[in-house]
Amino acid sequence: MKKTLVILALALVIAAGVAATFWTDLPVRLGWSGTEAGEMTLYGNVDIRQVQLGFRVSGRVAAMKVEEGDTVHRSQVLATLDAGPYEDSVRAAEAQVAGLKATLDKLVAGPRPAEIDQARAVHDERTAELLLAQQAFDRARQLRPSDAISQADLDQAAANRAAATARLASARESLRLLEEGSRAEDIAVAQANLDAAEASLAGARTALADTELKTAADAIVLSRVREPGSIISPSDTVYVLSLASPVWVRTYIAEPMLGLIRPGMQVEVHSDGAPERPYAGRIGFISPVAEFTPKSVETPELRTDLVYRLRVIIDDADPGLRQGMPVTVRIPAAGQAERDDG
Repeated sequence: MKKTLVILALALVIAAGVAATFWTDLPVRLGWSGTEAGEMTLYGNVDIRQVQLGFRVSGRVAAMKVEEGDTVHRSQVLATLDAGPYEDSVRAAEAQVAGLKATLDKLVAGPRPAEIDQARAVHDERTAELLLAQQAFDRARQLRPSDAISQADLDQAAANRAAATARLASARESLRLLEEGSRAEDIAVAQANLDAAEASLAGARTALADTELKTAADAIVLSRVREPGSIISPSDTVYVLSLASPVWVRTYIAEPMLGLIRPGMQVEVHSDGAPERPYAGRIGFISPVAEFTPKSVETPELRTDLVYRLRVIIDDADPGLRQGMPVTVRIPAAGQAERDDG
């Protein structure tokens, strides 16, 4: 009996020791250091965005203005295409717009006063002709019963009167159309044609502007892919740039520690090259999806554990941080972080 009690007591002591070791070692295995201060240490890599630049239009490369390793700034021209064909397109579009605008202005203005006066004069002339034709017909009709004129002469007088009547009606309608001005439908068609031509002109000007390749942000040139004289299409890469900002650190945290961090929390990022000079950063993104620890994380104990990806934004990045560089992220204790935020 005593022997059994001794064995049981020894087993309890061993179990307590194992549990103490487990709970003591747990923060280290989960990426913690400085357990008394409650500071968390994570490991990750610098993640700098790269961009491949190319023209939106095709053509022959006229100039490549920067070299690999050069620092470039927002809106700086990196390369140009031969702009001659696009300048010709702009001039042709401008001429088309000018012609259609003149047509629209003509329709909106309507007939000139001189044209209306001319139509009115023709109307008066046709009125006089009808009056003469009517008088000739009346005389012929009076003379026909006495056989002073033949039936053919009477018929001819009637025909002349009908023709004069028709000519007067035509002159009257022509005058009325000129006085009314252009049809609304004709003006609408002319306006639509002008709008289409102006859209084509805007497209031609955009294409001309696209013969200059500009940067959208400050960056460093990684690769110069083309040379002057090359014929390129819109899908071809001309330069590869590394953006100066944002600079991120990609790291991972174990699931039990998620409750201790939040977006916006201030952190310190230490590089191997200058560990005494940390960079200020903040947690900018916490992945909502769990994944297995990637091989790039330098914590072998966690390789089989589920983790969540973090994005740490570096606020004071400099050229000392380069793509893929391993770094150490130190997150202060919750209480200290709250005081710092306050």
